[in-house]
Amino acid sequence: MTKVRFTHIGGPTVLIEVDGWRLLTDPTFDPPGRTYAFGWGTSSRKLAGPAVALDELPPIDAILLTHEQHGDNLDDTGRTLLPDAGTIVTTSSGARSLPYPARGLRGGQATRLQDSGRPPIDITATPCRHGPPFSRPIVGEVVGFALTWPGQEHGPLWITGDTVYHRALRDTAARLRPGTVLLHLGGVGFPITGPLRYTMTARQAVRLHEAISPRTVLPVHYEGWQHFRENREGIERELAAGSSTLRESLRWLPRGAPADVVV
Repeated sequence: MTKVRFTHIGGPTVLIEVDGWRLLTDPTFDPPGRTYAFGWGTSSRKLAGPAVALDELPPIDAILLTHEQHGDNLDDTGRTLLPDAGTIVTTSSGARSLPYPARGLRGGQATRLQDSGRPPIDITATPCRHGPPFSRPIVGEVVGFALTWPGQEHGPLWITGDTVYHRALRDTAARLRPGTVLLHLGGVGFPITGPLRYTMTARQAVRLHEAISPRTVLPVHYEGWQHFRENREGIERELAAGSSTLRESLRWLPRGAPADVVV
């Protein structure tokens, strides 16, 4: 049995502490108030700052960066962490773009974190589609990460990354059978793109949950930015309207305070 400590810092940024390892997902530490351009006429304003300041972080062994091209997943202050991170794992295109050494992965590819005195962690990239069909040339490459290590009781820890529900995501998740999911939600949308969504909605999350039935689902990246169309209230309202078992698996992480989960 492995107990993992999660500290939700804000947006997609989570400190994951397991068996002596300290991992950080998608570092975003800029203060609120700035508007960030995402390309093709889309933009969003940051509404909330990080719940943990940069100088309050412990030393980071690895940064798991689902993509580097959007400011709500890697901002200017977050980039200052990259030179001192032990390892950066990101997309293949992101590894080429970053000015620091990084391990670039495409969906299905894997790498390993290893160090004497600590159990190895295998990291497998999972497919993401950060928008409607054929949107990748516009939004860029994105991946999620499935983490496995010795002693897991309930299956891999899966970080979905920014993605909508789609067949490759469902099929990959069904093969992985993750026990714990850091689920990027929020139903991102922009005025210029109308009803199109660029991250998962609560309704899509229900479909994903039905396919894999994980033990614990930890929502992240659903508030704190102008471009989210479903915040916590909206997600809970949508789930309350149906008969989904997702409600039983859902656990909301407190911002800035550590929470322990058996993985």
